[in-house]
Amino acid sequence: RWFWKNYQYVLAFYFAIKEINKDSQLLPNVTLGFHVYNAITSDCFALWSTLHWLCGTEIPLPNYNCQTYRKFAAVIAGTSAAFSAETGTILELYKFPQVTYGPFDPILSDRHQYPSIYQMAPKDSTLVHAMISLLLHFGWTWVAIFVSDDVKGEKFLGDLKAEMLKKGICVALTEKLPATKIMYASSDITFMSKIRVSSANVHILYGEVSSLITVDIAAEFFLTTGKVWIMTAKWDIVVYEANHMLHSFHGSFSFSPHKGEVPGFRHFLQTTTPSQYPEDFYFSKLWLNFFDCSLPGSQCGRIGVCPPNTSLEFMPGNTNLMTLSDSSYFIYNAVYALAHVLHKMLLEKAEFASSEDAEQPGLLPWQLHPHLKKIEFTNSAGYSISLDEERQHVAQYDIQNTLNFPGGLSVLAKVGEFFFKRPHGQNLVINDELIEWPVGFTETPQSVCSQSCGPGFSKISQEGRPVCCFTCIFCPERHISNQTDAEQCTQCPEHEYTNRNRDRCLPKILDFLSFEDSLGMALTHIALCFSVLTAVILAIFVKHRDTAIVKANNRTLSYTLLISLLLCFLCCLLFIGRPNTATCILQQMTFGLVFTVAVSCVLAKTITVVLAFKVTGPEKRMRQLLLLGAPNYIIPICTLIQLTLCGFWMGTNPPYIDTDAHSEHGHIIIVCNKGSLTAFYCVLGYLGSLALLSFTVAFLARNLPDTFNEAKFLTFSMLVFCSVWVTFLPVYHSSKGKVMVAMEVFSILASGVGLLGCIFLPKCYVILIRSENNTLTGLKSRKNVRGNRYS
Repeated sequence: RWFWKNYQYVLAFYFAIKEINKDSQLLPNVTLGFHVYNAITSDCFALWSTLHWLCGTEIPLPNYNCQTYRKFAAVIAGTSAAFSAETGTILELYKFPQVTYGPFDPILSDRHQYPSIYQMAPKDSTLVHAMISLLLHFGWTWVAIFVSDDVKGEKFLGDLKAEMLKKGICVALTEKLPATKIMYASSDITFMSKIRVSSANVHILYGEVSSLITVDIAAEFFLTTGKVWIMTAKWDIVVYEANHMLHSFHGSFSFSPHKGEVPGFRHFLQTTTPSQYPEDFYFSKLWLNFFDCSLPGSQCGRIGVCPPNTSLEFMPGNTNLMTLSDSSYFIYNAVYALAHVLHKMLLEKAEFASSEDAEQPGLLPWQLHPHLKKIEFTNSAGYSISLDEERQHVAQYDIQNTLNFPGGLSVLAKVGEFFFKRPHGQNLVINDELIEWPVGFTETPQSVCSQSCGPGFSKISQEGRPVCCFTCIFCPERHISNQTDAEQCTQCPEHEYTNRNRDRCLPKILDFLSFEDSLGMALTHIALCFSVLTAVILAIFVKHRDTAIVKANNRTLSYTLLISLLLCFLCCLLFIGRPNTATCILQQMTFGLVFTVAVSCVLAKTITVVLAFKVTGPEKRMRQLLLLGAPNYIIPICTLIQLTLCGFWMGTNPPYIDTDAHSEHGHIIIVCNKGSLTAFYCVLGYLGSLALLSFTVAFLARNLPDTFNEAKFLTFSMLVFCSVWVTFLPVYHSSKGKVMVAMEVFSILASGVGLLGCIFLPKCYVILIRSENNTLTGLKSRKNVRGNRYS
């Protein structure tokens, strides 16, 4: 198969020679001559053609040259590193310098093995960075890599994988292309099946022409759609000149070292004809093949003569010779590099030459080496050219998009650039609107192993799979992620909470059990209502203080109990509203003391009942205790003990204002911290012990046959009191925030109502409704009735 696109290499060579021979400043009075050889991809032919060129005979004879009239200075050779290495090994025997115009290959940089080979192409060490930048620009993190199975491919693969690992890009598939190719082998089907089943939509292609022919043939005969190819420039991949639009490489990207436009080259291509180079058989063949006509004066039989305006500009679209390729550009620079070296050597020879030197032969090839290593000049495009590999690196790449049109027209459209020396984030410039995507994509394609985790999610790697394959999980409570593909969720500060999507922290609202809340308002109304009811009952008892039922139940203890219950109901108001240091301390002290007084009163009442029964019995010694008011001393004694506990509490670790940021979503609850929990439970435990003692004494005295016995009411009231506080403890600890405060208030109200209702409501019923029974006679008659009922 003829690759006529490659004939531009020869035309670029002709153009450079023509320019130099016309230049009066470069090699004046010297005409450059040349020989052009076709480099067929064959190890045997490469060896034979090199020896034939050196010897000048049909049968190569090493160390023999019959071309004494020819003066060769250097060789400009091949796109393949293998070809350059084969010819370079032989040329090195004669110290012939060889300048290669193919892509840079690290093998040829070995100065010990190939000291006479010079590479015109700069190092492509920045190509990896350019490709990675393109992948990151489009968010492609799942790619397949196809490289040639040689040293160059191995090095590129190693560098690419190392850089991909740093940037979080994963390799879905790695395929090495064989260096030798059997045309249309069964391996092509296997190769294409790997491409089609690959989960990656982006494929990177890199290697030598000899190995990439596998991809080339497969791309023509096995159409693959839905894959974006990223490869090096045209000199690194021979794309078949396909005569159909749906080519597998349509919409692909290629990276080409940035090159300037060579002035005059396009005009040269438009005007040059085979008649200007009659010795070039291939030029005439190209002309005949594409234009189907012959030049004037040729003996081609029936083939007509070409029109006067026939030009290479009108070649078919699939063989575009007008666009300067990379290798053509390097050939142009290689010719000029050798011309500058020769020019410098001739000047030195003319300056220091003697009459004897004038009789010596011209410049010898081995004399060019010292100058080739140091040569540096500026070409006609304005770019600095050097053969020093340490200084020559590709600093800028052109990113081109491959477009295939009907009729085999293929166009490389420039869509962006990569600048290696620019700051990070500014080195890639690309115009997305100019990009034509492969068949199967209507918008920018995606190539990821797992879809990105949006804000509010974090990613967890899947065991045994690359890091690009992960699972998205919703951020836990009080954690957020505000970026895509977050490695982990971030916890919100204590004073902030998460929104519903878990992608933002919002400031929490300060809150507390206020009087305006529905719950706070309800508890306030209940506390005030029972406070008023207690005050009314107290007023009733004071008004009817001389009645039998009031006297019979110890007026002083009743008044004290009612006043303590009134304070119990009012102390609930200390728990409602915005807490401060004073209210936090008063809450617990008031609660502990007033309930101690109330329970002490119940205990005193119970003991009074017991003593009253003992007085009526044979034991007359108890009368003195009852007359001296011994039960009344129980109240100050019990209250003093509780006051001591409260004083110890306040002196060591008193309650203080605290915040609860976790109980209610979006709120910071201002609460009173108990301070010392040990002291709190000591106060509560002491109160519970008093209540249990009162309940026990009342329960034992409940059936005493006495007219004034209220032990049954006291027993039931203490049963309600103990039940409330036994239930309170687990419910209180399972509550949070304002509910915890409300539960404490509710327990105070419920226990207070239990005491008030069970002890005083029956008496109020007798005082207000059954007034006939509120006399000594009425009480005795009730006793007789009950006695007859149980007799």
